[in-house]
Amino acid sequence: MRKTSLVLAVLGITVHLEAAAMSVEERVASQCATCHGEKGQSVSPLFPSLAGQNREYMVKQLNDFKAGKRKSETMSPQVADLGQEEMAALAAYFSAQPAKQHRVSDEEIIPVGRYIYRKGNSWSGVPACADCHGADGHGTAVLPRLAGQSSRYLLMQLKEFNQRTRTNDNQAMHMVASRLTEFEAKAVADYLSQMP
Repeated sequence: MRKTSLVLAVLGITVHLEAAAMSVEERVASQCATCHGEKGQSVSPLFPSLAGQNREYMVKQLNDFKAGKRKSETMSPQVADLGQEEMAALAAYFSAQPAKQHRVSDEEIIPVGRYIYRKGNSWSGVPACADCHGADGHGTAVLPRLAGQSSRYLLMQLKEFNQRTRTNDNQAMHMVASRLTEFEAKAVADYLSQMP
């Protein structure tokens, strides 16, 4: 029994050391690329694009997934063995990749999205998104880049903030998301997705 326990312990340490010894490119290829793309340009609108995303914001999100502050059946196991240095290296890798612009099927909705993003809606109490995420949608060190993100992903996040199913960063975004109409949310998401 002791021998079996010792062998399992050694195997566990070996697996952990091998995982820790992966290069950023190997980690991306083996864990991240399936959902987020090799260069951080998501392969599905269900997953966020990480290309061009702010480093500090990505590290915070990875830590939140690891600590369980942000719930995700997909991400929690992916970050379980990541240390702070690996998180920082992955964030640096993805932030250095070029963000993607998306085509919008209904160009006429863009001016509405631009207006809400830049000025908000004083009648319903929606603040201007640009006040926090910047005029160019590139965010800050602690706030996400929204420009170039998939419209569908942005809409999913707004819905999760509105319903409080997004379990981190919810306080300010719940207030915004709960006041947006479906049309306004779609317009803002489309506007952001086609931005560089």
